[in-house]
Amino acid sequence: MERRKRRRWKKEGVRALRRHLGLTQAKLAEELGIRQQTVSEWETGMYQPRGTSATLLNIIAERSGFDYKAEEEHDKSN
Repeated sequence: MERRKRRRWKKEGVRALRRHLGLTQAKLAEELGIRQQTVSEWETGMYQPRGTSATLLNIIAERSGFDYKAEEEHDKSN
């Protein structure tokens, strides 16, 4: 079975990406199609982005030239 690598976003990474993009929490939430409260919860460490949200953050970071240091974890479900 092949393992996929996923990046885990910590609160500091989410905040740093948002600031790199020059966005407020509300604007980032609007762009991602989520609630502002969700972005706030990521940035306080209450929750971490998962699934599609984490994938979108990875794509945004890559395309914006953001050099993030997200941890990698192996997904054993595949």
